[in-house]
Amino acid sequence: MLVVTILYPRTDDSTFDMDYYVGSHMPMFAEVLGDACQGWGAASIPAGKYAAIGWATVSGKDEFDAAMAQGGGKVMADVPNYTNVQPELLVGEYAGGSQ
Repeated sequence: MLVVTILYPRTDDSTFDMDYYVGSHMPMFAEVLGDACQGWGAASIPAGKYAAIGWATVSGKDEFDAAMAQGGGKVMADVPNYTNVQPELLVGEYAGGSQ
């Protein structure tokens, strides 16, 4: 399983609309991922280097790459609707944990 983490840097003039992110953007991202999306989430970060974080668990790298090749443009085109910063993307293999 793949874990996709999206970090949104905090800057002096950064903006972030969490309501839009949770209500529109992340559901659209999950839709683009299709059946490969195993779940997603988001969190506001009140202080520090990042203003917000989003994540999705995806069944595999090949599925993620295929979904982003097909619908990644749509996902990235939506970013200005909720923030004025460039997101940072981290992709890694799930190593373990609890629910």
